[in-house]
Amino acid sequence: MSAVNLKRTLTGTVVSNKMDKTVTVLVERKIKHSLLGKVIRLSKKYHAHDEKNEYQEGDLVAIEECRPLSKTKSWRVTGLVDKSQAA
Repeated sequence: MSAVNLKRTLTGTVVSNKMDKTVTVLVERKIKHSLLGKVIRLSKKYHAHDEKNEYQEGDLVAIEECRPLSKTKSWRVTGLVDKSQAA
């Protein structure tokens, strides 16, 4: 039996890095409303583990699902997609 990666991965923007080893990532997705046909933007925030406290607010990061690390944290930052332009 081959090893299959069943971990979900998402891409979002870091909106808070005030916690130790944790960042809050805002993930936005666009869906089409079933009745109106209008495109709606839905968003959700995830707490993700950042071991080295290296990601700043505004950074675009990739996160993957992992085992629960705390009450609210069960995602891990896997890498930086795009660095924030703010100085």
